[in-house]
Amino acid sequence: MKSIFISPKKILLIASLAIIFYSPNTFAAAPEELQKAIEEKSKTLETINQQIQLTQDNLRAASSKSKSLGNEIKKIDYTINQLSLGIKSSEVKIEKYKLEIDALSYDIDKKEEDIDVKREAIIKFLQELQEKQRENTLMVLLKNKTLAKSLAEAENVVSLNSGLDKKVQELKEIKNILDGQRLEASDRKTKIESESKNLKNQKFIVEDQKQDRSALLTQTKEQEKSYQKQLTELEKQQNDLADQIDDIEERLRKEFNISLLPSKRPGVFLWPILTLDRGGVGRISQHFGEKSRLYRGKPHNGLDIAAPIGTPVYAADNGKVAHVDSNDRSRWQKYQYGNYVLIEHGNFLSTLYAHLSRSVVVDGQNVERGQLIGYSGSTGYSTGPHLHLGAYWSASVLLKKIYPAAGLVPVGVIVDPEDYL
Repeated sequence: MKSIFISPKKILLIASLAIIFYSPNTFAAAPEELQKAIEEKSKTLETINQQIQLTQDNLRAASSKSKSLGNEIKKIDYTINQLSLGIKSSEVKIEKYKLEIDALSYDIDKKEEDIDVKREAIIKFLQELQEKQRENTLMVLLKNKTLAKSLAEAENVVSLNSGLDKKVQELKEIKNILDGQRLEASDRKTKIESESKNLKNQKFIVEDQKQDRSALLTQTKEQEKSYQKQLTELEKQQNDLADQIDDIEERLRKEFNISLLPSKRPGVFLWPILTLDRGGVGRISQHFGEKSRLYRGKPHNGLDIAAPIGTPVYAADNGKVAHVDSNDRSRWQKYQYGNYVLIEHGNFLSTLYAHLSRSVVVDGQNVERGQLIGYSGSTGYSTGPHLHLGAYWSASVLLKKIYPAAGLVPVGVIVDPEDYL
């Protein structure tokens, strides 16, 4: 006959797991009204996202038309509308996350209530098993009148013992589910904090856009002739600025040692704005090296990701903020990269995030991969809301004062960001 024994170690393990034990019917769903409210918020978000996309399409169409005062005012109006929809989206997301936390809390509370009920039952179960294991095989045989009864009792205890491993595994799985729900609730709280920050900054960006509209009207005094004259002058100044940068970068490129760069491979950098095919809202509008009329046929020196103004922008990797600046002289006189953030990484590469509507980091700040650093915009020499992502050989980067741009303009040996995304 098999020995009937339950090790003290196993008993302690079961006792420790007892605090999370509950029966299958404790996987109670949150109240139907709560689930329905969450679904309604999801539908509302879907509708808002469709409206944002429509506004983005209108803005893209307006950007493709010839420049005129009326068209520029229309673009700003579209932008303000888009931002207002983004603010509404953040508000609904926060409401949805709060409802999801309520639903998770309901499930967790139900489980914890059942834990209290089951704990005593498990303790009693363990006490009975300990009592039975004190009886050796001979005592089991002697206390019963027949051999059949003795064998049946012994087999019953053996069966209980052999089933303990399975019960322990079940308890572990249940505990993992409970821990997962707690982590999920914590994740929702983090998302609420993030959306609250976005909401606050988006409101600032809306005010900036409204001031841009007023500045444009004031500067031109609503006269198309004056507006077109200033456009021509701005384009000439921007072209002169671009030529100066090209000359500096060409000289730096001659000193470039390609062997110092990390091997080209995906995943070195995180996408600062997710594109549509990756579950985000961005759309690649121009690749590195492509030529266009906007750059007078010269190759593009970065990767452009079109995205609604106010879209969060994240650091591509761990690093230190080398510089935060603006090349715009005013809300009307906008040059080169506009508002930008330059981050130096520990792999001989630096990344540039340009045309931001707002930045939320400062010089010298250490940032982590995926950390919020700003929001997409259309500052600087830009035809519409997008992020210009540049990548440089860190040792070559210089911050130059180049007229007519304000602030300092980053120049250096450029590389293709997509080689590392």
